[in-house]
Amino acid sequence: MARPRIAVVASSDPKARSALTKLEALYRLAAPEKADVIVALGGDGFMLETLHRFLGRDVAVYGMNRGSVGFLMNAFRAEDLERRIARAEETVLHPLRMHASDQKGARHEALAINEVALFRETRQSAKIRIGVDGIVRLKELVCDGVLVSTPAGSTAYNLSAHGPILPVGANLLALTPISAFRPRRWRGALLPSRTRFRFRVIDPIKRPVSAVADDTEIRDVVEVQVWEDPDITLSLLFDAEHNLEERILKEQFVP
Repeated sequence: MARPRIAVVASSDPKARSALTKLEALYRLAAPEKADVIVALGGDGFMLETLHRFLGRDVAVYGMNRGSVGFLMNAFRAEDLERRIARAEETVLHPLRMHASDQKGARHEALAINEVALFRETRQSAKIRIGVDGIVRLKELVCDGVLVSTPAGSTAYNLSAHGPILPVGANLLALTPISAFRPRRWRGALLPSRTRFRFRVIDPIKRPVSAVADDTEIRDVVEVQVWEDPDITLSLLFDAEHNLEERILKEQFVP
């Protein structure tokens, strides 16, 4: 069996650039557009950037942490890279697809690997109506915002907003309010991954709202639809002793 063609991409961080230089000296690397595996050097933000960059290509991504948190990354080690990749375990993810309409009637599309979030744009709270599979489940959420998170994103902003951690493979999405004022005791919901969400902004002129899919922001939205796209597959590789499923499980027992 032929060895996989490996390419390496790095963030602009000096630690990542230094790591790239070490790998270039040790291995015969391929160009990213011809590779079977992409090695991403950086932090979680750069991992998301890399996944978006190579979206739609049949290529696996193996991250090594040269950033800060590195939840989606493996530990950096220049030696034995080919063996580590050969022994790595694959985690398959499906992104969220967002369709948004703004106040001018324009329509926008974006994909999110972590979450789609709606945020108030001014000092006034947002008022958002939430529909689930064609049924209005919450007529008016008064809040700073609301988000839909994938399992991969559940330990990121979703967790900071006091949302639940979702195991990979649970086939669930988290619907999490951000600083809900009314109804005050609503803490969100867990929904099947096949769910289609519809958010309608109430009084968008007085209380404008933006929608953000990972790093894509749409200002002054009036309606946002979100669903998981099962036709798009993302492949992440993790060292067997520290795979993504185990990391998410450990996060649920952090005191």
